[in-house]
Amino acid sequence: MATFQLEFVSPEKLLLSRPVEMALLPAAEGEMGVLPGHAPMIVALRGGVIGVQEGGQITERLFVAGGFAEITPNRVTILADDATPVAQLSRSDAERRIAECETALAEAQSGTPERRDAAMARLLAARAMLDAAQAA
Repeated sequence: MATFQLEFVSPEKLLLSRPVEMALLPAAEGEMGVLPGHAPMIVALRGGVIGVQEGGQITERLFVAGGFAEITPNRVTILADDATPVAQLSRSDAERRIAECETALAEAQSGTPERRDAAMARLLAARAMLDAAQAA
């Protein structure tokens, strides 16, 4: 099967760089599959799991709290603030993060719409982390 180059970058390091058959992305508008020859675009990522398919199988699953993906016909570059292999997620850490985000959202209610939106995005990412941890 045809492949494209997938590069996964966090602020600290290059996490992944290799040819893959498909990438499943948690785009802000919904789940998105990327195959070789995809139309060029830049998409915002919400909190969720990125799946990497090689040899007809999902070989890697990484949780991201958000970020961006640049897609070209031959390459996908994912820029994420934070990435964790799904197998390393902890339900207790996710629950703690949800509690912190709920408190921050309550405090942001009197703030600007941008502040409320950012707090809600962090809460939704924490809930997605809990879902991924429970499914692992």
